Amino acid sequence: MANKLNAGDSRTRSSVSIFIVAGLCCFFYLLGAWQRSGFGKGDSIALEVTKNGAACNVIPNLNFETHHGGGAGMIEDSDSNVKEIKPCKPRYTDYTPCQDQNRAMKFPRENMNYRERHCPPQEEKLHCLIPAPNGYVTPFRWPKSRDYVPYANAPYKSLTVEKAIQNWIQYEGSVFRFPGGGTQFPQGADKYIDQLASVIPIENGTVRTALDTGCGVASWGAYLWRRKVITMSFAPRDSHEAQVQFALERGVPAVIGVLGTIKMPYPSRAFDMAHCSRCLIPWGANDGMYMKEVDRVLRPGGYWVLSGPPINWKTNYKAWQRSKEDLEEEQRKIEEIAKFLCWEKKSEKAEIAIWQKRIDADSCRAEQENSGATFCKASDPDDVWYKKMEECITPSDVKGDEASGESIKPFPERLYAIPQRIASGSVPGVSAESYQEDSKKWKKHVNAYKRINKILDSGRYRNIMDMNAGLGGFAAALESPKLWVMNVVPTIAEKNALGVIYERGLIGIYHDWCEGFSTYPRTYDLIHANGLFSLYKDKCDFEDILLEMDRILRPEGAVIIRDAVDVLNKVQKIVRGIRWDFKLTDHEDGPLVPEKILIAVKKYWVAGENNSTSTE
Repeated sequence: MANKLNAGDSRTRSSVSIFIVAGLCCFFYLLGAWQRSGFGKGDSIALEVTKNGAACNVIPNLNFETHHGGGAGMIEDSDSNVKEIKPCKPRYTDYTPCQDQNRAMKFPRENMNYRERHCPPQEEKLHCLIPAPNGYVTPFRWPKSRDYVPYANAPYKSLTVEKAIQNWIQYEGSVFRFPGGGTQFPQGADKYIDQLASVIPIENGTVRTALDTGCGVASWGAYLWRRKVITMSFAPRDSHEAQVQFALERGVPAVIGVLGTIKMPYPSRAFDMAHCSRCLIPWGANDGMYMKEVDRVLRPGGYWVLSGPPINWKTNYKAWQRSKEDLEEEQRKIEEIAKFLCWEKKSEKAEIAIWQKRIDADSCRAEQENSGATFCKASDPDDVWYKKMEECITPSDVKGDEASGESIKPFPERLYAIPQRIASGSVPGVSAESYQEDSKKWKKHVNAYKRINKILDSGRYRNIMDMNAGLGGFAAALESPKLWVMNVVPTIAEKNALGVIYERGLIGIYHDWCEGFSTYPRTYDLIHANGLFSLYKDKCDFEDILLEMDRILRPEGAVIIRDAVDVLNKVQKIVRGIRWDFKLTDHEDGPLVPEKILIAVKKYWVAGENNSTSTE
């Protein structure tokens, strides 16, 4: 009996074993098929990242705090085949590849052509790491940074002498102090803005985005910030050395730029207010071409402020050392062009004149046609990258609520309201529903980033860049008075949504990442790149893009790259040779999602130091 029972048990165990083995075979067959389909990419990397029991969304060895010197963390998994990228020579400390002074002098001076972007050909690009100057320190946190910049970060004193009586900048020991003055407001930007606010509704959120042409050290934008107005400031890299660099060191949005021969890299109907304070732009020249370009980027109902020459010329012609006749003719031309553009003059007091662009585009168009106006023939007014500026009027192609001005919500309501360009179907492939889903997705992504980098919105990162901004969801989810985001829409992006970003009350710019960005080195605290390398996969060298990211990132600044795992594999091979500490981590939904995240911190090092990029 016992033998029969043992035999029965053996047959039962044998049957169970066969069933288990067969089940496992089926499971692994299906798993293999799933991985071959592409959905299982990156599992080995995910396991490597999470080995030793580390949670997939925790980066234990990266230090996001600043130390003003030394390394910021450790790199795991050293690679003996790393291509080490060497530091550039100290003379390149403030190198701006597309606004290089030596190259600029080879171009014509007419219409400021030589101050525009002139990028080096591939064979002349630098393939080295731009060093920080000796003594470089992390800038002060906002709002202290508005008033103080460490001297070592931008050691240029010329403006302290040239603009001494205008209160632009003062040198005090180891820092520059910015009293808030300007050429047209030596008593301070606050009082000046108060004058503007008596005419322009600055305080109620209606005016949110502003453009400052010829910004100097950007004190106008710096003081507008506390009134919840975000300003895109620009000035050329010229004899006023480092003015844009000072602006960014202060924590104020700015780019190197000039009104010259090509269109501004902004979409049509973007800004609620544009401003020129003694910016020396010849507004009446070339049949008002520069005023027409401002008109293109100014939304219906927006304001244009002009302070300084030629306004109030009767009183100031002697101080300006110009003849009455010259100044009178200049103002006559400006007034004539403004009327032609359907700008209504709202105020002229002392040296400040304010116009408002008419909201009713249809009636304006009829008047312009009767006056024999020339309208631009380009079908897309937002197609501006390296496009020649024209002496024509850009039609205000607005409809429905937008034409009546009712679509512009006050800030912050407009941050998540459906933008008019989406509601009207002007952005192909983007509906109100997909826009809302995108906003929801980016709130989720940013929450995941905050779990990885717990000081993300603490004020540690003031100047932030999104290299492939999409609909602006990343910036919207981060929105805070402690920081601002430069939303970059690549010129090759599938969807041109920069106009949507401005309608949300955010700012941004067009750019081609095969070229250098229009900024100084070390001007951003954090750089975010979502799908950027997939976008440029067959367009330009990943190393060039990463070197440009390194150039514009501050020492101890952070990088977040979100992309497909096969793309990040290529990226990390280059990153290993740059002085960054980095980790790969899983998508917030787990290791089976093929999209991964590379988190990095740039090491602190300065010119002349022989730091090694090998693992420690």
